[in-house]
Amino acid sequence: VQLVESGGGLVQTGGSLILTCAGSGFHLPYYRVGWFRQAPGKEREAVGCIDGDGREYRGVPLYSDSVKSRFTISKDYTDNTLHLQANGLKPEDTAVYYCATDLVLNAGPGCYMNPRKYDYWGQGTQVTVSS
Repeated sequence: VQLVESGGGLVQTGGSLILTCAGSGFHLPYYRVGWFRQAPGKEREAVGCIDGDGREYRGVPLYSDSVKSRFTISKDYTDNTLHLQANGLKPEDTAVYYCATDLVLNAGPGCYMNPRKYDYWGQGTQVTVSS
């Protein structure tokens, strides 16, 4: 089981990035996934999350207030990835971004914004937004 984030980089204020979380060893889009970020000297905070797929529910995302209307989480079943589309980036969005999963199949609707609920993490990808 492995998660790998990619797509980070240096952008100017107002720019956009697409971060990718790739799963290996399991079919990532079917599982609950959270996106988190951590800036230097700060605690890890939630960016958003999306629930897994079940018989009566399928991938409804939640977002933190700080990124709502700017960031979008989506699933790619073909590539076994999740994406975090980040638009309107601000200097305060500068952080290492992580994806995580609890690896629980058919877990029911809903996802967690609490990083302690997730057991499997990627190594992170750096996003730097210049002013």
